[in-house]
Amino acid sequence: MQRYVCIHCHFYQPPRENPWLEAVEVQDSATPYHDWNERVTAECYLPNGAARILDGQGRIAKIVNNYSRISFNFGPTLLSWMERNAPQAYERVLAADRESQRRFSGHGSALAQAYNHIILPLANSRDRRSQIVWGLRDFQHRFARDAEGMWLPETAADLETLELLAEAGIKFTVLAPHQARRMRNRVWEEWQSVEGGRIDPTHAYECHLPSGRMINLFFYDGPISHAVAFENVLMDGERFAHRLLSGFNEQRQWPQLVHIATDGETYGHHSPHGDMALAYALDYLDRNQLARITNYAEYLELHPATEEVEIVERSSWSCAHGVARWTNDCGCRSGGGNGWNQQWRRPLRNALDWLRDDLCAVYEQTGASLFSDSWAARDDYIQVVLDRSPQNKDAFFKRHAPRPLSALERGQALRLLEMQRHLMLMYTSCGWFFDELTGPATLQILQYAARALQLSQQITHEDREGSFLQRLQEAWSNVPGCGNGRHVFECFVKPAMLDLVGVAAHYAISSIFNGYYAHDSIFCYRITLEKSEVLESGKTRFAAGVASLTSDATDTSLRVGFAVLHFGDHNLSAGVLPLGDDPGFQEFLDRARKALSGADLPACLRLIDRYFYGSTYSLKSLFQDERKKIVAQIVNSTLRDAEALYRRVYQDHAPLMCFLEEVRFPLPPILQFTTEFVLATAVHRALADETTELDKVRSLLEGVRRSGFTLDASDLESALRQRLNALVDRWMRNPGDLDALSEVEDVIALSRVQPFELNLWKSQNAYYELSQAVSGNGHGIVNEAWLSHFRELAQWLGMALPQLAAAPHTGEKPAA
Repeated sequence: MQRYVCIHCHFYQPPRENPWLEAVEVQDSATPYHDWNERVTAECYLPNGAARILDGQGRIAKIVNNYSRISFNFGPTLLSWMERNAPQAYERVLAADRESQRRFSGHGSALAQAYNHIILPLANSRDRRSQIVWGLRDFQHRFARDAEGMWLPETAADLETLELLAEAGIKFTVLAPHQARRMRNRVWEEWQSVEGGRIDPTHAYECHLPSGRMINLFFYDGPISHAVAFENVLMDGERFAHRLLSGFNEQRQWPQLVHIATDGETYGHHSPHGDMALAYALDYLDRNQLARITNYAEYLELHPATEEVEIVERSSWSCAHGVARWTNDCGCRSGGGNGWNQQWRRPLRNALDWLRDDLCAVYEQTGASLFSDSWAARDDYIQVVLDRSPQNKDAFFKRHAPRPLSALERGQALRLLEMQRHLMLMYTSCGWFFDELTGPATLQILQYAARALQLSQQITHEDREGSFLQRLQEAWSNVPGCGNGRHVFECFVKPAMLDLVGVAAHYAISSIFNGYYAHDSIFCYRITLEKSEVLESGKTRFAAGVASLTSDATDTSLRVGFAVLHFGDHNLSAGVLPLGDDPGFQEFLDRARKALSGADLPACLRLIDRYFYGSTYSLKSLFQDERKKIVAQIVNSTLRDAEALYRRVYQDHAPLMCFLEEVRFPLPPILQFTTEFVLATAVHRALADETTELDKVRSLLEGVRRSGFTLDASDLESALRQRLNALVDRWMRNPGDLDALSEVEDVIALSRVQPFELNLWKSQNAYYELSQAVSGNGHGIVNEAWLSHFRELAQWLGMALPQLAAAPHTGEKPAA
């Protein structure tokens, strides 16, 4: 009996980008990481690209790319974020698909996904088609091949959705067992009901569609999938492997496929070290020849479906009521407050449906003169989203404009398309999945709606916000004081809305700290500085100038005049106004210059307030990340002053403190704090400065240890890890460099002086890759001295010693 195993991982994070910045801003709830994408990447996406398999002594025996041995899909919006912000994880995903093609008979393991996780059975036909087209085009762009399978968000399916998949050339998708309605062995046999999850999941099924098309369906093993997600199966890799093997049945006469599907984040984020359990289980099955590891496309080629199935219409994997979780208070929830309800789901969807339909009419009417086919243009707009370069936009309009468009017309066309993009983003499923209207995921989709409203106002000069809020006010929050949807929108969404003047204010304020340059960029905006001047008087700085800002998304531009007065620390006032040929701005500059030269700061401040009346800003006006960065600069400046003061106290009283230590007299708390602060600062500075000898750092740490003080391990770990990673990069550029190898050893040894947990992930990956390369070179390319240090480093890194041999001695330096 042939036995196959396939593990499918659905990797997805909801889009978290600020709609006006096209970037994820800092999320304090994800501390110590910048945001939740970064946190989940560190806990799941990166580890699965280099998963550890341990030997019997707890040492790392293998490092494997899990993605290359499983079936997986990544949400396109998540991959877009990873490409910019986690390139190492992103490259491992792409490399895994290439490797899986070699492993699985030419079939890659990656599946496409409908673009931004809309519940397709609840979408209109145009949105369904665009979501599928965008998902497939995004997949082709990243994986350089056509997708054979597509993952449906929440596995939500109906016949119309399956028809669109088949029409697009998709061969198969994966559903939950309870989504199967009935099956039959041959077309002439009677249908048998399999509702309630009773379908046999160990082979593929054909689903014949009303159009005459056909799509293959796989129904994953429900009990094993549930055990992996919720029953701590991933605590032990061998236990995981045997749980998979329990899905086989000797009585079945066909080649059986045991396959499971869960959120990919189960392996590492939800279940710590789940990536290691996954790696071990797959290795265990393969090494012991207990089953053949495969993916869906390879299995389907080897064993085409022989049975037919019909699905339960409008069903999904995460709602027992079909797709009601995304429309109604069906009882499905994620565990919010007691007594909470989800009656807000229906009016929220009604409000968004109204907005979509109303703005689709605007799109068709306004787009009629700008596009040959407005909806074909929207389907193809994903190509611009993937590459917003001027050349690519030119090519897009050459394909879709009925004639050459003026710059104003192109801007209008891009606004229309961006409006449509946000009208789809606002249907991201997570907006309804959780329990509360004011939850982050729901506020996120309301921000997308707000961006669509703003763009529509720019296109039509009509305000639809009131009509939208009238419908949204039917939705009520469970949180006391938050009121209805209108109040939620006005309190949490409206303050986040941004225009080009707001972007200009950020530029003007941040640049007084970072410098004014002729050409600059802020998130998805380009800045050209026409003129500027910066004047200083003691701690006070005054800057003013003229700049033009352009949106990468819509090519909309604005010319502004700005002025910033910084008194030092957090005391700052700024003004920004759109600027035409206003001669008054030059007069303002002359008067401000005169006031500052006379040290008349109040007059200068009054000039800003008067000229920029109603358009003044402060440090609070900065975007979150830049505000945090600049406030940190201000705080660090204050800390440097405090550090100098404490250092003087320490130096002045060091002899006394040494005497107190000798006579075992306890240090007064203020002197103990002073000593710890000064020593910690000295250690951190020495670690951060790559020119500082490690012996000096070791001496400082030894002094701290002898004194009985405890330093902040997390702070030290970060500084030492950065230094170690920089050394590893240098070593990898010339692996035969014995000096670089010795320095890597020394840094790791340093962490043992005052023990703290040093993250060795990057060092272990580099070591393993190098050991594989060296062991594959016959007698090796290294001499005995290098090999001795390399073996010693294995001990420090917790690696199993590879079987390596030194090259015959030639008197030459080891080669790279």
